[in-house]
Amino acid sequence: MRIDRADSEAELLGAPASSAEIVKVVAGDFEVRLAETAAEVEAAQALRYRVFYEEMTAQPTPEMAARRRDFDDFDTVCDHLLVLDRRRGEGPEGIVGTYRMMRRPAAAKLGRFYSSAEYDIQKMIDYPGEVLELGRSCIEKDARNTATMQMLWRGIALYSNHYNIQVMFGCPSFPGTDPSQHAQALSYLYHHHLAPPEIRVRALPSRYVQMDVLPPGSYDPRKAMARVPPLIKGYLRLGGFVGDGAVIDPEFGTTDVFIIVKTETITEKYIRHYERGMRD
Repeated sequence: MRIDRADSEAELLGAPASSAEIVKVVAGDFEVRLAETAAEVEAAQALRYRVFYEEMTAQPTPEMAARRRDFDDFDTVCDHLLVLDRRRGEGPEGIVGTYRMMRRPAAAKLGRFYSSAEYDIQKMIDYPGEVLELGRSCIEKDARNTATMQMLWRGIALYSNHYNIQVMFGCPSFPGTDPSQHAQALSYLYHHHLAPPEIRVRALPSRYVQMDVLPPGSYDPRKAMARVPPLIKGYLRLGGFVGDGAVIDPEFGTTDVFIIVKTETITEKYIRHYERGMRD
């Protein structure tokens, strides 16, 4: 179902009118909160474009290239989490990190979650209570540090607590479209972090790429873990699991995996663990 044009700007951005009360943390020069204006959403899209299309290997549409922004229909219904470095500015010019977040009501407006194009997520849809899809995570190149990641996760924790989120999920990625280059890491994830059957999501048959290509004992788990991208490591440190099967995303030039995190594991202890791990 499409959004009615009469909806307020806050609803079009996926942010409730009281969004400032949901996530609001200031720590030194940094602030984390939800986007409150169309200009802030556009600035987050511009950051995504710089990271995904200019720094990495994603292929923009002609319209994206002309506007130098990464955007799609999901942006109109999602909440956009922002980290601002207030030394750069208090508004759009200060944005150095972002996450796109979608709950059930937002997914209902478009008829699906983003990750359903790659995975059969029925087990997430059927999960009791509120669920949250995380995506489009990126940080400005010169702001990729523990402080920025800390702020993003503090924002996600506050948001999850406010909406009583029971489980979070998304499709973080490995660089490149040749999964054989990540055979050790993918095999490690499958052997050591595969989700239990009741929440195990599986890649769509037409897109399924086997993860456990190396048998257990044929690789060094520590070396394999070192090859896992930092964002996926972070989810694992929060008690995350992976789904069954990787997926090639030719548009973004990545090899995606499915991550599931039960929010009951996101305690202060795990957040501190995550933050320490980001220094590794």
